[in-house]
Amino acid sequence: MARAVRFHELGGPEVLRLEDVEVGVPGPGELLIRVDAIGLNRAEALFRGGNYIEKVKEFPARLGAEAAGVVEVVGAGVTGFEPGQAVSVVPAFSMNAYGVYAERAIVPAAAVVHRPASLDAVGGAAVWMPYPTAYGALVEVGGMRAGDTVVLTAASSSVGLAAIRCTGPRQSGRPRRHAHRVDEIVEAHRYMEAGSQVGKIVVTVDH
Repeated sequence: MARAVRFHELGGPEVLRLEDVEVGVPGPGELLIRVDAIGLNRAEALFRGGNYIEKVKEFPARLGAEAAGVVEVVGAGVTGFEPGQAVSVVPAFSMNAYGVYAERAIVPAAAVVHRPASLDAVGGAAVWMPYPTAYGALVEVGGMRAGDTVVLTAASSSVGLAAIRCTGPRQSGRPRRHAHRVDEIVEAHRYMEAGSQVGKIVVTVDH
């Protein structure tokens, strides 16, 4: 058993429930991860409220697509991973199928990357949604090249801060990270939806 955040109806942060659930064993192509930190994203708030491009298919529903932790069990056919390795989970799967708001979570191995020793769990849970979003918008969609002048709006958001890094100017100061414990998930979602945060919101998991 492990604690996991689920919701049984659409709505605001108040519908989130911290529940004991059976974790199970990873199937072919999957990994079981001990989750140490979870990155919160607005896409998850939209999914929880029924306003995301992907709609909830059944209840109780899971949540979460970005996390960092340690591999516990390797499913059949998975290569390149072994128990004890530090990893990050990237947002590359349906939340109808998987969710990382939990103490332990089964995830597709294709959505897991090795986490270097220089990156702690909080950082490892915070970088995967903002940076690909910023890079894709600036370079792949916007065609940004060396020497271009770039104007960034909402520059204090997690994607905005990642965009600043992608454009290459010198930085002054350090982005703030807002950490909450997993049992504070409702308050963390309320804080995210208030729109006043600077940087990424990360939930830590005590084991």
